Amino acid sequence: MGKRNFVGIAAVLAGIIAGCTPASDSSPPTGGPATGGQTRVEAPTAPKMAALDPEQVRKGQVVFAENCVACHQEGGKGKPGVAPSLTDKEFLTFASDRFLYDTIRDGRTDTQMPPWGESLKEDQINAVIAYLRSHAQQPSRAGEVEGDRTAMGDPRLGKRWFTQICAGCHGPNGEGYAGEGSGTAIGKPGFLNKASDGFIRAIVKNGRSNTPMHGFQGPAAVASLTDQEIDDIISYLRVIE
Repeated sequence: MGKRNFVGIAAVLAGIIAGCTPASDSSPPTGGPATGGQTRVEAPTAPKMAALDPEQVRKGQVVFAENCVACHQEGGKGKPGVAPSLTDKEFLTFASDRFLYDTIRDGRTDTQMPPWGESLKEDQINAVIAYLRSHAQQPSRAGEVEGDRTAMGDPRLGKRWFTQICAGCHGPNGEGYAGEGSGTAIGKPGFLNKASDGFIRAIVKNGRSNTPMHGFQGPAAVASLTDQEIDDIISYLRVIE
């Protein structure tokens, strides 16, 4: 064995004894600066909950207690047949601040929800939203939901699915509690003018915890609707009379 080969082998053994990784090792990098031409792989970062101003949350709780709690109940948990939950995790995950603000301000025509913009100032409505957000259990996905595609469905088929699956709670024309159902009025302009197709799609798929609204997609769903069938229902809601 030549002297040069012996020196090379000795250097490799020394590296192993010292706990070093030979240069030929192909293991993926686990962090730290990129070396040897390798690209550093960053671990995915979990979405963070938005920070809330504690003072605004306290103010919102007071406004909510004075104006909203009679219908929406303590903690915004809602009461079937009277007013929906405002703090279930799915609603707070998918509903945008704009959706909440406009709904509080304008109310919902032909329902028990009055237009609070006549008696509450902008900062009071924003405080109520902050209070509702303080109940959130997971980060908001409102941006993703609002950017979702417009439903491309067949309203004729949507009417069939709606009648078979949704009307029992929401009423034959989506009139909600007015039809003595346990579901909200999703066929009224007060809802449809503010709810995006993405928001409706997300709620139909996932449901709303601790409410009569179950999810309608997946193996554990009440009825496993396809994406196309959900789009058909949304398209029907858009033309419902």
